[in-house]
Amino acid sequence: MSSQDIPEENLPAEQDDEHGHGAVALADETNPFADPGLPPHEPRIQDIDERAAKRSERVVAMLFTLSMLATVGFIASYVAIPRDKSIFVFPLGHISALNFALGMTLGVALFAIGAGAVHWARTLMSDVEVADQRHPIEAEPEVKAKVLADFKQGAKESALGRRKLIRNTMFGALALFPLSGVMLLRDLGPLPGTKLRHTLWSKGKLLVNMNTNEPLRASDVAVGSLTFAKPEGLEEHDEDFQVQIAKAALMIVRLQPENIKDKRELAWSHEGIVAYSKICTHVGCPISLYEQQTHHVLCPCHQSTFDLSDGARVIFGPAGHALPQLRIGVNEQGYLEALGDFEEPVGPAFWERG
Repeated sequence: MSSQDIPEENLPAEQDDEHGHGAVALADETNPFADPGLPPHEPRIQDIDERAAKRSERVVAMLFTLSMLATVGFIASYVAIPRDKSIFVFPLGHISALNFALGMTLGVALFAIGAGAVHWARTLMSDVEVADQRHPIEAEPEVKAKVLADFKQGAKESALGRRKLIRNTMFGALALFPLSGVMLLRDLGPLPGTKLRHTLWSKGKLLVNMNTNEPLRASDVAVGSLTFAKPEGLEEHDEDFQVQIAKAALMIVRLQPENIKDKRELAWSHEGIVAYSKICTHVGCPISLYEQQTHHVLCPCHQSTFDLSDGARVIFGPAGHALPQLRIGVNEQGYLEALGDFEEPVGPAFWERG
């Protein structure tokens, strides 16, 4: 309901001064909801004391400068702090030093810009409240002219042209802050090249039990059992352990040779022992569920199901292709060993897989 639809006698009373401060309309029987008006305007200390205004100006400039320093700290942390470095922070415990530094510096940069803008608005910009009558939704030429005039008046009252220290530090903070996002683009490169095609497996590498950290013998793998293995020489304390195990994790299953349907799978096995990548070919989740009777393995993330008796082909779920098989044999000491690397990339498909 616009003011044009309200009876004239129920419209707010005219204000006594330019901004309506201190004007009060009394309610009566004909106008029970009279406009109480605005309280008298009280000037702030910054309005009457230029020294106080200068102090506020320096505070705002300090906050904008702090934002600039925090942005520089964000970039420096991103470049200098190793991804695997951890620190102890009470009460959070051991956390990633890089994540902590990036979060703190980015938070300070954002907070300082916001706090500086708020302090500027509350102490230096005009705080005179203005009451304005509602108008029709459509913009009349007079309204457009008034909006433009109000904008110019607001720009003048912000003292942006006069408070050069605030203006310059604000522009510096706003100019530097986007560099935080630009730095994150560094993780888009370099291209992976061929490193996704290769793992630590090679001819002669022993299959090491993930639980016992001991090399596996053929006799250690019982029919119907599921065992997880890693390449010989890869230890959990290695700096790149997570990167390497994400490609080289292996699951070992022993089937009856007569139950293996795929000829290549049988040729690459040893006495029914088959070795397949543990990494699901959908989005890379670790496969850990094995059904002995059907020889199916299930990915717990999205229920992709693979038949280990038939080349680990996909029989259900969103996975796009079968699990890669590792060709294995037995050395002179009776330990299971790899006879080479996977012949195709492990895990999900990627754009240059070919």
